[in-house]
Amino acid sequence: MSAGFDRADHAFMARALQLARRGRYTTFPNPRVGCVLVRDGEIVGEGWHRRAGEPHAERVALAAAGERAHGATAYVTLEPCSHHGRTPPCADGLIEAGVTRVVAAMEDPNPQVAGEGLARLRDAGIRVETGLLEADARALNPGFIRRMHGERPWTRLKLAASLDGRTAMASGESQWITGPAARHDVQFLRARSVAVLTGIGTVLADDPSLNVRLDGEALGLPSDLPVRQPLRVVLDSSARTPPEARLLRLPGSVLICVAEDADPVRVAALEAAGAEVCRLPTDASGHPAWPAVMDTLRAREIDEVLLECGATLAGSALLAGVVDELVLYLAPQLLGDAARGLVHLPGVERLEQRIELAMNDVRQVGEDLRLTLAVRRSGTG
Repeated sequence: MSAGFDRADHAFMARALQLARRGRYTTFPNPRVGCVLVRDGEIVGEGWHRRAGEPHAERVALAAAGERAHGATAYVTLEPCSHHGRTPPCADGLIEAGVTRVVAAMEDPNPQVAGEGLARLRDAGIRVETGLLEADARALNPGFIRRMHGERPWTRLKLAASLDGRTAMASGESQWITGPAARHDVQFLRARSVAVLTGIGTVLADDPSLNVRLDGEALGLPSDLPVRQPLRVVLDSSARTPPEARLLRLPGSVLICVAEDADPVRVAALEAAGAEVCRLPTDASGHPAWPAVMDTLRAREIDEVLLECGATLAGSALLAGVVDELVLYLAPQLLGDAARGLVHLPGVERLEQRIELAMNDVRQVGEDLRLTLAVRRSGTG
């Protein structure tokens, strides 16, 4: 038990976290937040933030509780806001409703709040406590927290390979190494990502869609919430993406990052096909530089990025230090020494240069294994 909190506190905050997770596919650019109102040991109202522009979790819970909110304890996964945005301050709503205690899992990293909401509650005579299940609350919004601190987006790298770490035959044949259950599982990763990023090599070789192919029911969304398609980003220094590429013919936005000196005729053709083209400085290899790519995405308030790419770009991202989490699907197959490797890591020649990972989760998905690993040390970025 956390110091100062009892079993009931833990149970009610766990429920608030469960509610907050309902927003994992829809709240961008807002954080995922849940709230539970409890009076005399019973839940009298609860809510979660569905999407930007709609009421925050606290306001939804207060509306559900009505007069029963008076004298209640509010369990909320993130500090109640204290500023006027698209909706009024939640701290004021809790005060007006007569809530007597607020338990917040964590303070809001948003500089517009950053403790002011809690201070306003204390000034109103409300008992305020923080830190209950904070690690779980932070895990809900890793990208939002990063952005509020002025850092790059939270980035996951998705890879699929045989048990001997091979992603394709020497000829390039790769469809399909993993089974249908694993490919279905990837759709949930895409759905919670604000952007899906790949390289021109993958576009030319596979002509991918990079979209979410699940409906709202499969994602557990209320019937009135549409499935949000992630921004599809292609790193393509020479603007070689075919204007007829599949990702340009599907609903949703496409951003193609090219070199500053990319052929203007090719750029114009991509723009005519519906893509937005962004010219960026390149690295020593002539590819759009990772710092510039990440700065571009951060400026668009993109919190979470999913990398779905080949071995070269995957290795480049790892060496640049821009990968936070690796999701690896392993198929029960052996493809042999001549097949293509998982990631290309030029310059890694000694153990001290290795990429260090920490195993967070291992589970079977259909016939395959899914490994979720945190990147402990990766490159110098």
